[in-house]
Amino acid sequence: MSDAYKSIKQGLEDALAHAKGKDVGARVHQVDVPEPDVVAIRARAGLSQAEFARSIGVAVGTLRGWEQGRRRPDGPARVLLALIERRPRIVQDELQS
Repeated sequence: MSDAYKSIKQGLEDALAHAKGKDVGARVHQVDVPEPDVVAIRARAGLSQAEFARSIGVAVGTLRGWEQGRRRPDGPARVLLALIERRPRIVQDELQS
């Protein structure tokens, strides 16, 4: 077995052990992401629903669900919305070709 294989295998074993609650010496970082006000974030970005949805890679129906309170963004979408709240043009500035 190569050193790379051994290292990857050990990392996976450590990750599984950590997920099962065992102390493997891992450093855990927790970031609290606030509940986003999607309507306010989109308004501050100055985009229509269709433009905003397209810019963050979600369906317009999903965005409408968030804005109307029927659904809540979670995971990566919530983090992305928090970034856009801080810098409304972050997506355009970083991904513009």
